Amino acid sequence: MTTTDVTLPPLLRVLRDRRAGLCLAAVVVSGFGTSALWLVSGVWAKDLTGSTGPAALCLVAMWAPTLAGPPLGALADRARRKPLLITANLLLAALLLPLLAVASPGRLWLLYAVLFLYGALGVVVDAAQSALVAEAVGPALLGDFNGLRTTATEGMKLLAPLAGAGLYAAYGGACVALLDAVTFVLAAALYALLRVREQPPRRPAGSWRAHTAEGVRRLWSDPRLRSLVLAGAATMLCAGVNGALVYTVVDSLGHAPAYAGVLYAVQGAGSVVTGLASGAGLRRLGERRFAAYGIALTAVAVALRAVPADPLVLGCCAAIGAGLPCVLIAAFTAVQHGTPGALVGRVTATAHTLVLVPNVVGLALGAWLAGSVGHRLLPGVLGAVLLTVSAALAAPAHGPQDPPTAATATPDPDPAAGTGTGST
Repeated sequence: MTTTDVTLPPLLRVLRDRRAGLCLAAVVVSGFGTSALWLVSGVWAKDLTGSTGPAALCLVAMWAPTLAGPPLGALADRARRKPLLITANLLLAALLLPLLAVASPGRLWLLYAVLFLYGALGVVVDAAQSALVAEAVGPALLGDFNGLRTTATEGMKLLAPLAGAGLYAAYGGACVALLDAVTFVLAAALYALLRVREQPPRRPAGSWRAHTAEGVRRLWSDPRLRSLVLAGAATMLCAGVNGALVYTVVDSLGHAPAYAGVLYAVQGAGSVVTGLASGAGLRRLGERRFAAYGIALTAVAVALRAVPADPLVLGCCAAIGAGLPCVLIAAFTAVQHGTPGALVGRVTATAHTLVLVPNVVGLALGAWLAGSVGHRLLPGVLGAVLLTVSAALAAPAHGPQDPPTAATATPDPDPAAGTGTGST
């Protein structure tokens, strides 16, 4: 890396770094297909059956494997991550081909089976990807990379469902499945171009259960990781409850249900902005304070969104989008910084399970509470809970400051030289 590269802003250094760029491109490409299929699968099931119940089961099928995150993540620590990612992406591409036969309600079971396996392989891919990024991207730029990944993911959520819906309307669900398969083939090709030296995985001692539990113990025994992940879980639980209220908010504004799409788009735009600024935020504030400030912003916005005024609601949605990713970026960057390379897959998958499953629980809980508690009182309660989580996280865990981490250290002059196996 040249001296000019060292003086570039961190975001540009991530994009100019070949290994980081290839990893990010693979995430963007495969994420586009996944976001398209996520929307279309439910529409597909509803069109075949005429019922919303089977459509909802598509989401359940894709999310259910997240509950088995720790044992699935253990797979990512039993093989070299680059070959595993290439193989897994090709398997995902092949897995989607049976969806070409789904043309009647009697074949709907095939859609559910594919989505379930799709979700399970996705857990393995996420864990392996996190571990590979920790190897390929310099420690000082991991926060920037994860922020760019958030920006790309949110951008895909804005664009890919529209593209998928258009393809579905014109050519049917099989065409969207083929598109998703092509994106996984392209992602596999991008990983194949990646040049990274990986140590052969050590042979695990003991049973599969012991191998899996090692990652869980590592996460739980580290106070810094544990506090961030638990804060993320509480935040995502509240976010799920809040998300279930979106149509109630739309009704209070006097708009048609389709206006919810506008609110989601504004929230996504807020997340894009945070993704671009997260690396600098992590370096300036540290992981705990960065997460705490984001949760506090979310708390205020969630509470104020109950006021039925369009400009205020739109501003609150943007603030929720900006604040919510902070704890996720901080938690998963901390996992990459503070976890030995041999354990990153298991710890990442465990963190994903603990953080993301509460969001699904929150959606179900919110749907029930919206009718029994009321949409005026519930946002205030959620805001108070989130402010409590923020205050607990902002309180110093080890004296006046967090222990120094690579996220807040002086940037590595050559980010390609980082191994990521020390401490995330």
